[in-house]
Amino acid sequence: MDGEPDLYIGGTWRHASDGGTRDIVNPAHGSIAGVVDEATPEDARAAVAAARAAFDDGTWRATPVTDRAAVLDRIADLLQRDKDDLASLETRDTGKTLAESLIDIDDVTSVFRYYAKLIGVEADRVVDVGDPTVISRVVREPIGVCVLIAPWNYPLLQMSWKVAPALAAGCTMVAKPSEVTPLSTIAFVRLLAEAGVPPGVVNLIQGSGATLGSALTDNPDVDFISFTGGLATGRVIARTAAEHVTKVALELGGKNPHLVFADIGAPGDQDSGWDAAVDHVLTGVFLHSGQVCSAGTRLIVEESIADDFVAALAARAATISMGDGFDPASETGPLVSEQHRDKVENYVQLGISEGAQLVTGGARPDDPALADGYFYLPTIFDRCDRSMKIVTEETFGPILTVERFTTEAEAIALGNDTEYGLAAGVRTSDAARGERVVRALRHGTVWLNDFGYYTASAEWGGFGKSGNGRELGPSGLAEYQELKHIWHNTAPTAAGWFKG
Repeated sequence: MDGEPDLYIGGTWRHASDGGTRDIVNPAHGSIAGVVDEATPEDARAAVAAARAAFDDGTWRATPVTDRAAVLDRIADLLQRDKDDLASLETRDTGKTLAESLIDIDDVTSVFRYYAKLIGVEADRVVDVGDPTVISRVVREPIGVCVLIAPWNYPLLQMSWKVAPALAAGCTMVAKPSEVTPLSTIAFVRLLAEAGVPPGVVNLIQGSGATLGSALTDNPDVDFISFTGGLATGRVIARTAAEHVTKVALELGGKNPHLVFADIGAPGDQDSGWDAAVDHVLTGVFLHSGQVCSAGTRLIVEESIADDFVAALAARAATISMGDGFDPASETGPLVSEQHRDKVENYVQLGISEGAQLVTGGARPDDPALADGYFYLPTIFDRCDRSMKIVTEETFGPILTVERFTTEAEAIALGNDTEYGLAAGVRTSDAARGERVVRALRHGTVWLNDFGYYTASAEWGGFGKSGNGRELGPSGLAEYQELKHIWHNTAPTAAGWFKG
């Protein structure tokens, strides 16, 4: 960064082939956080070719599983060694609070630890075919060359969900972070060679998807594409990959409901779940200024408590402290860019024009200290319905819409009334109701009396237009593996089918 070459191709750091660079902006101030190389399509094709050569060479895929696991563990060690520096880069890049970034690095570390352990305990499957002279095995092999495209909101975390299982499986890869937030990924890739990843196994380019996309996805040397991002781009990737019958895994966001039933209790009641429900709804939508694919942006609340619940949320939302992510007093930071703030502002104006009731927010903060950054106030719209685009479309910002229900069946129907299906939350004190509702909701992750948590050992992904495939858990590793059936006849004899 800032003079050093930032593209990593075939084990060599290099500048962009045309000398192009991109300014990386700190969204808290609108200032330049760094200058990085901007790859060309030729650079992207060179990265794919390097990954292809490294895979075909066979060194990494032939590395014993125990040795690959040891490399993943060393990567985890280095992540912890450089935790403070990586978290600082993440905050400079995204604007999120340093506290969040530090948690992210711990989560990245846990992903590498998990796959280091999982790859060591996987075993081939022996199939009994009823013949003692035949050994029939199903074995796992690396899928090949992988293109890994990560989003800007959790740059290093989302990339780790792809790199860790790909390395564990024995694949080679081209990693492309968002052009908006590449700093932590560049630093991360510098750790990989130190950890013992051979040249060509991991290649890094950065630049806009519009410029590099075709070179990465419309490429017969690519065996698998993992993309996290928007629905429109995901559709383009799927169509392009289909021409080569390239396998894809797509995580395309969500419009996530958070269902709150009246049986949580009332404010002030002893042992009431009210305060916890308000807190989790608030955190679920406004953490990282709503720039979270699993953010609980749709509050679906029982009519009998709706007025009081929304009022409590609005009172809390108005006290959220916004500021520079490096300021310990900041509870949330800015939106990632001026363009993204424009998009959020357009959605707020659309909500007003659609007839939603603006309860709080709906504007930029008036604090002069925030004027140069891309900040936007936590915003709540009440009296919303499914005819409104702010309810159906992913706004990816600090906007909460409120819908109301009177029966459990209505709550479930509203929760499932979305083209997405990534995540959902349910708040109830009735255990039986909780189980009924979480099983009825068509979403990839459902939290019951909690919100937002995940673990490296459980699958992550969505139903519907939230995408296909899974990250994390055993299925996250399986995405990077092919299954091969080996039939071994230990006592071959003539088949005798043809008599001549």
